[in-house]
Formats: sequence, structure tokens, C-alpha cells
Amino acid sequence: MNFSPKKPSTIVVGMSGGVDSSVALALLKQRGHKVIGLFMRNWEEIGEDGVCTSEADYRDVVSVCEKLDVPYYSVDFVKEYKENVFDSFVEEFKLGHTPNPDVLCNREIKFNVFFKMAMDLGADYLATGHYCQHLKINGRSTLAKGLDANKDQSYFLYTMKQQVLEKVVFPIGDLEKPEVRKIALELGLSTSKKKDSTGICFIGERNFKNFLSQYISFKRGPFKTLDETSVGEHSGASFYTIGQRKGLGLGGPGLPWFVVGKDVDTNTVYVERGGDHPALFSQSLTGMDVSWVGPAPELPLRCMAKVRYRGSDIPCVVKPLNDSKIEVNFEAPVRAIVSRQSVVFYKDNECLGGAIIDSPGENFYQSGRSSLPKIVPIQV
Repeated sequence: MNFSPKKPSTIVVGMSGGVDSSVALALLKQRGHKVIGLFMRNWEEIGEDGVCTSEADYRDVVSVCEKLDVPYYSVDFVKEYKENVFDSFVEEFKLGHTPNPDVLCNREIKFNVFFKMAMDLGADYLATGHYCQHLKINGRSTLAKGLDANKDQSYFLYTMKQQVLEKVVFPIGDLEKPEVRKIALELGLSTSKKKDSTGICFIGERNFKNFLSQYISFKRGPFKTLDETSVGEHSGASFYTIGQRKGLGLGGPGLPWFVVGKDVDTNTVYVERGGDHPALFSQSLTGMDVSWVGPAPELPLRCMAKVRYRGSDIPCVVKPLNDSKIEVNFEAPVRAIVSRQSVVFYKDNECLGGAIIDSPGENFYQSGRSSLPKIVPIQV
């Protein structure tokens, strides 16, 4: 059962201005807890439409808290966010990687400095509107997938430590999104029909390339096939990610083009036709910055893994590679493993932890295969 304090507690609720955190706040108040809404401002740039989205979001926080008669505050973490999330994102992007700022934000901001501030305010717990669950297994706090498989966000929270999780509540983790919106509508909350935020928070609805061009210099270069045949021109290798199909500007008869590799040093993006091209598939990866929610499990470990948000759970074996890295071997070929995304490990619905992807293993084109292998169970 998704954990919720049994006796009345003081709970700071991280408010985003969206429907999920609004309902989290409402549910906790209905259960008799003393709740405080706390809005976190991480980014303050004005968007292309001339509107500061953080100001608009804060107005929604105020509206919801006043409707529910709950005290609310705003805290500024712009400096911390820039230094610990945004600057890291830009540096990795310059190197041609595809980092995940949501994982960094949860590790460095929401469940670090923001969590500490909530505790300093005298809170017994911090609550958020994430779609995941805090389960107690034999008295141990564990992080688990949200009930709504389409919204589960445990992938982004794998760096959370058990001692922090013990003080965290996910009030909507055992609800599905339509039910959350229904509750908001019944309570007359202004966020009940607000569109879900998508994409990277500091870019929002703006053009991705235009935004990053303010921080990174890009130059045009060649699209090439793996046999070094030029087939077009791109606008900068860092803009493209393995497995990408849209936005390439390549046409002609035949199957669609997909990005299958990059060479940032020569500013070359490699493409091939077809979403099942062997160059897109690997069956292993190396991971770094390993993080376990609870005590580190004994390796080798047989479990399930995701290599991207909304990705499928894939059977795998995790092995130690050296003191700082792991090797993950999958039972099935995995498509488009991307450096600096995360690989996250699961046992049933429990999120065990994860790692940053250092590099994918040799792809099937490199190993001389023209087709994908059959699935063979891994031997530990």
C-alpha cells in the first residue's frame, strides 16, 4: 500500500502549479494533515511569447492554496539549478551526449536542497505530485512504480536515497491520471484542466535549437551513411540523438532515415534507412555514477531495466566492471541506447536504483550482423 502517515503530520507539498501537485495537496489536507504549499522557482527567463512561465505557475499555486485555505510560500533555487543542472546539461550537450535534466533536477534540487528546506521549516514529510509510490516492505521504505503505467515517474527518481524516501510522500502514486483530474474538477481547482507540462523545463515551448544556440556554437556538417557516403547536411552534430527520425530533412525513395551514430570531433552525423537497422541495436552497455535507493545489492544481479522513460522493461544481468562502473547485459537487443541517459533497474514494481549510461556496447552492425539475433536467456 502506498505510504501515507497515519497520524496528523506537518507536510510540505512541493507545488508546481500543475494539477498533480494540486491534488496531492488536497488529498493530504482531507486526511487531516497540516499542509504547506511550497513553490520552487528554478528558472526565470521570459519565454518567446513574453510570458514568464514560473510567474504564471505561481499564480496557479496561489489560486489552489487559497481555494483550499492552505498557507503557501515561494522559494528561489535559480542559482542552484543553473550550477547543478543547467550548466551540466550544456557541457554534456557540447560533447554530443543527450543528458537527462529531470534526473539531475530530482537529485540535486527537489530531493536535496528543496527537501532540506522543507525539513528546516519543521515538516515531518515532503510530498510531491510524482506518479510513483513509497511502499513499506518488511518495514523498509522502497520506491515503486506508480499505479498508472502510462504516467509512472520512478525512472526519474532512481537517485533518491532510502533515508530521504522515508520522509517523502507520493499522494497520487496509487491513482490514475483521469481520477486525479476528476478530483481536481470536483474540488473546483483552477488547475483541473491545465495542460501537462512536457519537454525540458527551462526550454518549455520554445524552439530547442534556437534556445541552445544562445549557449553553444554549432556549425553545419555532413549526414553520412556508415560507408561514408554523404547524403545531406545537418545543422550541428550535438542536436541529434541516436534513433532520431524526425527533423533530419532527408527524403528520397525508400525507408525513413534514422540517426545511427555521431562523430562530434568531425561534426558528422551517421544515418541509415529503416528503424530496425542493426546499427541501432546493442545488447549491452556500461554504466557509471551508480546509485541504489537502498543498500547496494550483491552483483551480479538479475533484474529488469529501462534505458529510457516510457521504455519497456527488459530482462538483464548487472555485473561489476570496476570500482566505479557496471556492465549491463540484456536478454534481448535494445534499440537506441543513448549515452548520458539513465538505465534504471527494477524487481517487480520496486525501483532498485540505476546508473548513467556511459556507452552502449558494440552494435550489431559493428559486429558484422545483417539482422538481429534471437533472444537467448543470459547465464549469470
